[in-house]
Amino acid sequence: HIFKLALEERLELEVELQDASNEDVFRAMDAGAIHIHPEAWLPNLDHLKRQYVDGEKSIKMQPNGATGTQALCVTQDTAERTGITALKQLSDPEMAAKFDQDGDGTGDLWIGAEGWGSTPIEEIRARSYGYDRTMNLKILDEAAALSEVDAAIAAQQNIAFFCYTPHHMFEVYDLVTLKEPAHNPNQWIIVPPSPTPGWLEKSSTGVAWQEAQLHISNAASLDRGHPAVVYMLSNVSLSTELLSEMTYALAVENQEPATFAAAWIEQNATIVDSWFH
Repeated sequence: HIFKLALEERLELEVELQDASNEDVFRAMDAGAIHIHPEAWLPNLDHLKRQYVDGEKSIKMQPNGATGTQALCVTQDTAERTGITALKQLSDPEMAAKFDQDGDGTGDLWIGAEGWGSTPIEEIRARSYGYDRTMNLKILDEAAALSEVDAAIAAQQNIAFFCYTPHHMFEVYDLVTLKEPAHNPNQWIIVPPSPTPGWLEKSSTGVAWQEAQLHISNAASLDRGHPAVVYMLSNVSLSTELLSEMTYALAVENQEPATFAAAWIEQNATIVDSWFH
């Protein structure tokens, strides 16, 4: 919404916002049907980067990227009640049972939403650590998942879930990140998800995530059609803290996105000016 308003006001363009999965957005950018992806996560989307940025060269990733973290978390109260400190403990059936939310005897764990680049990697991580056999891996919309976190906290119920920054969840909840072996690229083997059987079995990720990078990406065709837009995108630099503040304003304070964007642009005119000059 901020980019839309800035481009419309400063360059007198018409900008349309579209919702889609990462896979669909990258395919659409390759075809020139979508021109900008404001938040392409790496290493989550490494396979798409290899295909379209490095291979086809139909998409460009701008160098300025915010940093993020990805892991699995529990609430502080959950950690105190269960004694859990490390991710591998979820592979213990006795520990996993403490996270049963629906009474079926199996622990429940939200690993992300459909279409996120991190979700299949969390499936791989569950298999690598062994808690795919002790936990029910839930894939659902983030708003619904965080509503379950709210309900669990209110009911003093144990809960574990995928957590990441930049995000308001670390401002809203008292969270404990489950410990893991440090990231080792030699032990981070990701076969891109596909309809072909075997991608999950061929992958292995029994270590922590590496630091994430969030990059603005754009269709390479934008260079020819709207070079001023590409110039603007290349100048944008938003910190992790600022992005977390934005998610807090929208998700917790329930501010309307377009209204928030207009106010943000007005309050940060110097920053927005720097994108265009």
